[in-house]
Order: sequence, then structure tokens, then C-alpha cells
Amino acid sequence: MTEQPPPSAPAGVSTCYRHPDREAYIRCQRCERFICPDCMRPAAVGFQCPECVKEGSKATRSGRTAYGGLRPTDASISSGVLIAINAAVWIAILATGGSASRLTDYLGLRPNGLCAVNAHAGLDVSQAACDRGGGTWLPGVADGAYWQVVSSMFTHVEVWHIFGNMFALWLFGPQLEAQLGRVRFLLVYFIAGLGGSAGVLVLTNQYTLTYGASGAVFGLLGAFAVITLKRGEDMRPILVWIGIVFVLGFVGSRSVSWQGHLGGLIAGMAAAATLVFAPRGPRRTPFQVAGLAATTVVILGVIVAQTMALA
Repeated sequence: MTEQPPPSAPAGVSTCYRHPDREAYIRCQRCERFICPDCMRPAAVGFQCPECVKEGSKATRSGRTAYGGLRPTDASISSGVLIAINAAVWIAILATGGSASRLTDYLGLRPNGLCAVNAHAGLDVSQAACDRGGGTWLPGVADGAYWQVVSSMFTHVEVWHIFGNMFALWLFGPQLEAQLGRVRFLLVYFIAGLGGSAGVLVLTNQYTLTYGASGAVFGLLGAFAVITLKRGEDMRPILVWIGIVFVLGFVGSRSVSWQGHLGGLIAGMAAAATLVFAPRGPRRTPFQVAGLAATTVVILGVIVAQTMALA
């Protein structure tokens, strides 16, 4: 007797990728292929297919996270170090005059240099002319203070400003590091920080001083949102936290900006998307490296172009 092939599902009906003759209405949370009840494996959120479960088991045994990074033994170390650096800079600023400290002029981000002739005014002149006239030179990126695009990430004055940023970093940083791995987590953090600096340079008045880790922290929140979206989880909690951190960052502060928040958020989401949506397998790490490098080059290109325009 000739064996008959199994009946196929009606046209237009989704079928299981492993059993084409069976209707399927559930997608695997990792690869998003349709799976039938026999192929559904319970996961932390929804269901996964047998192949993704097998791959996840291999990654766990090899000490890798779901997105290719080395699984950290303590996912709070990086966030703790970053918080300690921010706290040390904050204490140094308080010890040298608080908002009147000269450290804020050197570490904060000012797109262009300015000559302060008194406590309330400034002149757009060269540093040499400022020195001859007895003014105080306030350095900016366009006149050579390039370190400010990084140092401003670690600079705070108001207590509510540093509290809001560090609280969010401690709350979300370890969770994100556990999912990405230490190196990938730190890359997202600094790329987001650079994105925040780029946003300030492009969208803020060229003589305005801006500081704070808000751009980098918002980038982490953006990365968390991308991962939440990828997993198909409820987006409302992370959106609420973005709103809370936004408000805390502005309570009583005079030198934070929506421009830095926006730039950091976009950069963090772009970096996270490169990591999260990279193809699995041997091509994943090269894809992630190329994507993060491209994101960094774009941000640095924006910074350089704006610096040249202001110079």
C-alpha cells in the first residue's frame, strides 16, 4: 500500500514550522516562528520552540547571555563602579564651591568657550583676549575642551540630579548587565553618553553649560525598552520609569537638558537594537561589533561636524 502524505492545513492558515500539517497561532518568543502545542516549550515570557530552547541551554552551559555576552558573576559591579566615580566627582565639586566650583566649567559640557567678565555676563572673544582683559575663560568643546563630551557624563551639582540618575543606574544597570554581559553593557552606557553629548552640542545654545549622567542613563532605559519590546513583554512599566527618571532629573536642577536626554535615549536604543536583533550563530558577534562601531562613528561624526561649525 502506498503511504499517503499527511493532509496540509487550509490555505492562508499559519502552520507550525516543524509540523506543516498543523495549524499554529503561537509564535516562539525568540525566533518568532509559529509553533503548534506539541512544539511549545514554556519560557519566562510566553513559549519557545524546541530549537531555541536547545540553543538557550547551550548558551547557559557556555556561560553566555541570551545576546552573546559573557555571563557576569556579579552583574552589579559595573554599575557600582560608575556610581562611585559619579559620587567622587560630585563630592569634589561640593568641596570646591558647589555650583560656583571651577570644576563644573572644566568638566561640564559647553559647546563653545566663553569669557566671563563678571558673575552675570560673558563675551564671545578669544581666550587670549579674555586673559588680557582680566576675564575668566570658560572652556568649550569648539575651542579644544574635547574631554567634556565624556567628563560631563560624570558631573553633577544638585543632590536631586545625582540621586535621580544614580538611583536609575542602580535599579536598571545590573539587570541590563545580566542580560547583555559586562562589555556590551558598558559599551551601551558610553555610546548613550556620547549620544547625549551630541544632542547637547547640536540642539543647545553654544554657551550653555550642561552636565549630568542623564544621557547615559536614559540610554540604558532605552536599551531596556528595546529588550522588553523584543521579548514581547508589557512596555508600560519601563515607560513609567522613563517618565519618573525624567522628572527626577529636572527637580531643582538648572543645567540638565532635554537635548541630552533625547540624544542618549536614541543612541542607547540604537546600540541595544544592534545587540538584540543581531542574527544568532557565529555571525552574531561580528554583526554586533560592526553595528556598535557604526553607531559610534555616526555619533562622533555629529560631534566633530558641530565642533567645526562652532569653531
